[in-house]
Amino acid sequence: MVTVSVRRAGGGAKGTVVVRRAEGRDARRLTRLVRSSRAYEGRYAAMVEGYRVGPDYIEAHRVFVAVERGEGEGMCSGERGGERVLGFYALVVGPGELDLIFVADQAQGYGIGRMLVEHMKGEARRLGIERVRVVSHPPAEGFYRSVGARPVGMVPANPPVVMWDRPEFVFVMGSRE
Repeated sequence: MVTVSVRRAGGGAKGTVVVRRAEGRDARRLTRLVRSSRAYEGRYAAMVEGYRVGPDYIEAHRVFVAVERGEGEGMCSGERGGERVLGFYALVVGPGELDLIFVADQAQGYGIGRMLVEHMKGEARRLGIERVRVVSHPPAEGFYRSVGARPVGMVPANPPVVMWDRPEFVFVMGSRE
């Protein structure tokens, strides 16, 4: 588990952000985060329409969630146990692939995505994975470059759901990366 203090998304007092293993009970909140992402509005909406992060997916893969812990200002009603979900990622093992990574719209720009990528790299190293593939959402290409992913090509469109080519990246795990 990784714990850091950050300024709350949207202002307010400092909160503690913890990256922890996702559990089946997180499935609804993770699904809501995916479906409500502004990154998938407009022409990209079909990608997440009806998408579900279920308990079975969480159990089958290495899914980790970044949560802000605490009570009071800035906490959303209905958040379980004073936790607000800020983002999550899913690492598929064998071969390594970053299958999903999402940061809540209101939490973007606070380093949560970078924190999740660093956690993913550590998890991959711990599992002995040397390379982690990423098929990127086109608007996220700059983010992946900024966190050290190396471009390796393009994945062709796959109609009817994916109507556009997507950049493909790889994270190469090294002892100091």
